[in-house]
Amino acid sequence: MSPMTTLALAMGMSVDAFAAAIGKGAALERPRFTEALRTGLVFGAVEAVTPVIGWALGMAASAHVAAVDHWLAFLILGLVGGRMLWGATQAEPPAERPRRHGTALLLATAIGTSLDAMAVGVTLAFLDVDITIAAAAIGLATAVMATIGMLVGRWLGGRFGRAAEALGGVALVLLGTKILLEHTILA
Repeated sequence: MSPMTTLALAMGMSVDAFAAAIGKGAALERPRFTEALRTGLVFGAVEAVTPVIGWALGMAASAHVAAVDHWLAFLILGLVGGRMLWGATQAEPPAERPRRHGTALLLATAIGTSLDAMAVGVTLAFLDVDITIAAAAIGLATAVMATIGMLVGRWLGGRFGRAAEALGGVALVLLGTKILLEHTILA
């Protein structure tokens, strides 16, 4: 795979994480750069590992992985997005938005947005691709994009508060729905 193809693949795989990170940043009370970087690193690490897992599974049993990855992404992103939307629409506003996301919630979101990278890894198993280079490029691009997304979300959350958090939740639900539709009805 050429360097330009690898770059295009990496950027394409990082778009979902960017959108999710915007919602995450909007849900927090002015997240600091260190929280944005933490989010970027978690998303990037997960996004780098999942194509390798997909590649390994693709070498073993690609049809079984491709049959369920979109359902998992839909479920995880739907639950996380629904939780954000529910929190944003509560009658009693919380006294203070959290300054940091819990690790479990952050990992769940990162996994939900990276399942398409696992499917890409399955595909890469059938091509003449150095999976370590592709996975590293995807992970690095995602880390950068998710960090930037958190900072954009910080700006949106500071200006639009609960509406930005609700929009972030809706975006995650729509992202999960998009992945499901792309792999089922639109396939």
